[in-house]
Amino acid sequence: MLSEYIDTFFGAYESVAKYLWKTITHPLPSGSINGLYFLILISILIWVLEIVIPWRKKQAVFRKDFWQDTFYMFFNFYLFGLIIYAALSSVSVQIFTDLLSPFGYEGGHLFDFSEVPWGWQLFIFFVIADFVQWVVHNTLHRIPILWKFHKVHHSVKEMGFAAHLRYHFLETFAYQIVKYISLVMIFGFSLENAFIVYSLTVLIGHLNHANLNWSYGPLKYILNNPKMHIWHHAKELPESHKKGMNFGISLSCWDYIFGTAYVPNDGRDIELGFPNDEHYPETFIGQVIEPFKSEKQ
Repeated sequence: MLSEYIDTFFGAYESVAKYLWKTITHPLPSGSINGLYFLILISILIWVLEIVIPWRKKQAVFRKDFWQDTFYMFFNFYLFGLIIYAALSSVSVQIFTDLLSPFGYEGGHLFDFSEVPWGWQLFIFFVIADFVQWVVHNTLHRIPILWKFHKVHHSVKEMGFAAHLRYHFLETFAYQIVKYISLVMIFGFSLENAFIVYSLTVLIGHLNHANLNWSYGPLKYILNNPKMHIWHHAKELPESHKKGMNFGISLSCWDYIFGTAYVPNDGRDIELGFPNDEHYPETFIGQVIEPFKSEKQ
């Protein structure tokens, strides 16, 4: 059994490493999107928007931790997200399948969407995936051990597009494994749909963290936006939302439906972070290590 997991790990590692090299050397693949160059393109475009029409006009173009967040962005999206995570997640899925096999599960999925038109598949995938992420995100704020890891994301003190992907790499397991099991193994959605939706989610996430005065008018009740998400990062939480608010990833509707929406006024200049964050490590290595430390008495 152990040897099978080892073979799965190294097989996935080798496959993804080849994919990463192909991604770097073929910026314009035929019939698909190059995720790496898509990330670079949308980052530059949104950064230009931040420079031309900034919401917080006194915030520097190279805001606090700009370069560190840029490193987080590429580390989490590619170095860890593709190479290390993909291999480990393959093992996790194999373990999940083995655990369910005594109950008659032999792989495959429970629901068949193959006959559903592609456009509807994509829409359904997007909605279900976003709700799953909303649930996971909400959970990260409510379980102390998970909050220790999620604090990395909330250590941002000045908001900008690259802050979107500042998070502890172990969060990837919480989000992606749950999404994979629920969407691919249970519902049977294709990995092509997953990649398209993931690319769209990255774009919306960049915009949500950007220094832009956008709320999308009436669509703010459906789509997450910078003026709503800034409150998610508020250092001082209201009594009505002591565990946080505005947990939506791409869609804001879940927060309005389940009562976790909170946009009391223009949050342009609110302080970001969490209590006692002045003692939180500022370096990448320090932030990666911090969740593993015991709580100070």
